[in-house]
Amino acid sequence: MKDNLEIYVHIPFCVRKCKYCDFLSFPAGDKEQRQYVQALLQEIRYYGPMMRDRRVSTIYFGGGTPSWLDAKLLILILEEIKKQFTVNTDAEISMECNPGTITEDNMRGYHLAGINRLSIGLQSTDDEELKLLGRIHTYQQFLKTYELARNAGFTNINVDLMSGLPYQTTERYMKSLSRVIRLKPEHISAYSLIIEKGTPFYDTYKFDVVKQQAGMETEMLPNEDEVYRICQLTREMLEAAGYERYEISNYARKGHVCRHNMGYWERENYLGLGLGAASLLDEVRYQNVTDFYTYIENAEHISTKELSNVLGTSLHESGELLSKQAAMEEFMFLGLRKTSGISRVEFERCFGVSLESVYREPLEELKEEGLITVGQGRVALTREGLDVSNYAMAKFLLE
Repeated sequence: MKDNLEIYVHIPFCVRKCKYCDFLSFPAGDKEQRQYVQALLQEIRYYGPMMRDRRVSTIYFGGGTPSWLDAKLLILILEEIKKQFTVNTDAEISMECNPGTITEDNMRGYHLAGINRLSIGLQSTDDEELKLLGRIHTYQQFLKTYELARNAGFTNINVDLMSGLPYQTTERYMKSLSRVIRLKPEHISAYSLIIEKGTPFYDTYKFDVVKQQAGMETEMLPNEDEVYRICQLTREMLEAAGYERYEISNYARKGHVCRHNMGYWERENYLGLGLGAASLLDEVRYQNVTDFYTYIENAEHISTKELSNVLGTSLHESGELLSKQAAMEEFMFLGLRKTSGISRVEFERCFGVSLESVYREPLEELKEEGLITVGQGRVALTREGLDVSNYAMAKFLLE
């Protein structure tokens, strides 16, 4: 529903940056953290009154490491959102956390404040792999964090797991996956490592990255066939354990899909708060400034500004009214991430034309290749299509 609103809050702070991370995150002291929270509160107070007619269905604290922020400050942010916006009583309120950054008191405080979904960044149960990734925790610290979460009353927990690591064997990865399954979290995000330019990992493994992308034999990273095999085994093991694959990399027990991420894939309106946060409001995409001190300074004056159709506040470094073509492309390559695919009726409702009138050729081509199912009501990637999703989705880019 387009009168719904999702809210994303970016907490950019972390203990130290992981070697593979290309997110907007960095270490910071108490002074910088308090400055940032005050700026966030100003941004919340600015947007809240003008969006009271929208009902907030999900709130997501991401980062960085939100659990590295003083718990009292994070709870203060959540309380201000509830005060300024119309938040549904059944809203999904998620927070990312890293093992070793939360105390028992903090965990209980988060739960009492209304956070009802926790996403724990494990990545691996192998301490050697965790060290290689630059993670700050051990497997035992993860187990303690998981125990604290359960004891605090959390009944909706996601665990992040990463495959395709340097020197990782299929056996080591499957051991990690098996250990996580035994804990019975409600949700598991099983990602394959993507090494981005500008990270320490890229500097170390860039030649292997090129070989991997070219389908050649690699030295330190798994080759294309090994990545595919791990993906297949992941799906088989998780489905056998009662998890449903509802998106390329996400699996959930019944009733526990991540509603916030589903909103992204279904192009719901969302408001991004904080440094570098992105928003999509009525087909206008905004990007907040990415310089910390510019954000702090400009937040002090945001109340004197008015939000225009495109670029309206001093916190935005860019704003763009999406063209019909760009919106169609997003509809397809975001919606097709879901195993349920996209709705023909919804496409026509959004764009006033039938799906076939725009995409007849790629639909026929992908169907012929066995990568897509084309029904009366919905269009979705097959299992084979999900395995080569980048190739399939590229077909829906309009020239």
